[in-house]
Amino acid sequence: MFGGERGLYQRLTARQNLRYWGALYNIPETESRRRADKLLERLGLADRADARVETFSRGMKQRLHLARGLMGDPRVLFLDEPTAGMDPIASRDFRTLVRELQAENRTILLATHDMIEAELLCDRVSLIDRGRLIAVERPKTLATWITRYERIVVGGAAPAVLERVHKIDGVRSITINGDGTARIDTGAAGATKAVLEYLIGAGVTTLSTSLPSLEEVYLEVIGRREPQT
Repeated sequence: MFGGERGLYQRLTARQNLRYWGALYNIPETESRRRADKLLERLGLADRADARVETFSRGMKQRLHLARGLMGDPRVLFLDEPTAGMDPIASRDFRTLVRELQAENRTILLATHDMIEAELLCDRVSLIDRGRLIAVERPKTLATWITRYERIVVGGAAPAVLERVHKIDGVRSITINGDGTARIDTGAAGATKAVLEYLIGAGVTTLSTSLPSLEEVYLEVIGRREPQT
């Protein structure tokens, strides 16, 4: 499944597009008609089934792309940047559809630059840099690669306590959040433990820790490098 304008015939209707692809898959006419109607209903396009694709929004075209990819009832589905250009609501709805397909025991290969999307949808993530495969791991496993970059959110800490925390080896920064809590970012092995011990000793009781997101892993592993010349 490609995104954007490719792969859809703009002057045909949604139903005609699916019937055309059904013919390419050599699906019998009766079955092709049934599958097309079922997919249009499932992907929320039934009420626009006989409208020309050129009148569709970007989100509607993406859903039709997915319907087209499902006409052959594949067990393996390739999705290339499926939510590119979608608004947040359309992206959320599309991801829900992808999760439904996962529940049907289909294998889905998703190519995306959206790390949040990869983290939400993928069981395993492959990181590729300049054509070189760096890793194939679960998102949570990748996050443990840089556990030294943990963050601590603390509530009710006095300014003097935070000032002392900033001097602990391995503390990268302290950011005061809008709700009055403070986010402490670490950058060295053992720093989180030292910070927690100090805060607890100082009487602070509102504490939480978290691992980096997949986006942060990507930036650390791939993004923060010299540009290619």
